[in-house]
Amino acid sequence: MTPFRIDVPQSDLDDLSDRLARTRWPRSLPGTGWSRGVPVDYLRELTEHWASGYDWRAHEARLNDLPQFVTQIDGLDVHLLHVRSPEPDALPLLLTHGWPNSVVEFTELIGPLADPRAHGADPTQAFHVVVPSVPGYGFSQAPPAGFTIDRLARMWAELMANLGYHRYGTQGGDLGAYVAPRVAAVAPERVVGVHIDGGFGFPTAADVPEMTAAERAEWEQMQQWMSGGVDHHALLRAAPQTFSYAWNDSPVGLLAWMMQKFKEFTMTVPTPEQAIDRDHLLTNVSLYWFTGTSGTSSWPMYERLTVADDGGFAWPTGQRRVPSGVYGGGSALMRRLAERDNTIVHWPQGNPGSHFVAMDEPLAHAADIRAFFRGLR
Repeated sequence: MTPFRIDVPQSDLDDLSDRLARTRWPRSLPGTGWSRGVPVDYLRELTEHWASGYDWRAHEARLNDLPQFVTQIDGLDVHLLHVRSPEPDALPLLLTHGWPNSVVEFTELIGPLADPRAHGADPTQAFHVVVPSVPGYGFSQAPPAGFTIDRLARMWAELMANLGYHRYGTQGGDLGAYVAPRVAAVAPERVVGVHIDGGFGFPTAADVPEMTAAERAEWEQMQQWMSGGVDHHALLRAAPQTFSYAWNDSPVGLLAWMMQKFKEFTMTVPTPEQAIDRDHLLTNVSLYWFTGTSGTSSWPMYERLTVADDGGFAWPTGQRRVPSGVYGGGSALMRRLAERDNTIVHWPQGNPGSHFVAMDEPLAHAADIRAFFRGLR
């Protein structure tokens, strides 16, 4: 483990400022709002804030307040945050971020998990928190072709062993919701519980014949929701290299793409920053920009890591040895399908946050993680 600190060269900040100032703005059709994509007026205002109101150095310093390391696992350099709890009996917890996100996703969650006493919660429910950057994201090395969820899960199990953690929990949302169960599958004697956000994938067309009439109606509603936004799975499965040129060369192009996806993921609010603090969003976008990983982070989609044979969402390969909990798991249909291959012991109804609940409701998210692991320690 080599200690690591983020230190973006000033020349990179100057280059970003110059590129933002020279943005060539497209025309837009008045009165269309978000119906055709990110509105120009909205993105102009957010870009101006990124250029003159947002302070990267302040957020870089906040990130550097968290202990960081780089290590090599399976031939790849892996960056991680490793925050040990002040509580001696804390349970180690491995968090895996999603897409289009980074370790920034968990920065507001780490404190309540590692030091619940300081946040008005039960100190006996503390965690030693480990947050690695998925290969291809942030400061982790890009993965080779053919990189699989199983390989990543084995890497994470090796990482936890290298840290001296031989009994731990796993947690994740989005891409992390596929990784967390697989870590338990490859190291069931080590993992005490799996906590994920949102449910074990989505039903696929293969599940339809087994559905009741009510479940089929719910399935049809899901299909309408999934087809209502930009299908990034289809784009990135087809040609991630093609799209990466614009993301890597134009910060506004990258910002527009990110805001499109966060708008779809937050869903219930007019703009993403009404759910998630805008500087928090910009820190995530800035990390992608400064590390040049907007393209490499999309490679897992091309490798079809989370895609079923019929083009839908693949269910994470089930494992029954380790108990699982789902935050905001949704309907009885989702639970019935999840229970075919997983031992579900925690499925609370309702979720106060969005798709990225760790960012917009970190205290509620931490409380649910503590509730799930309380009986597994």
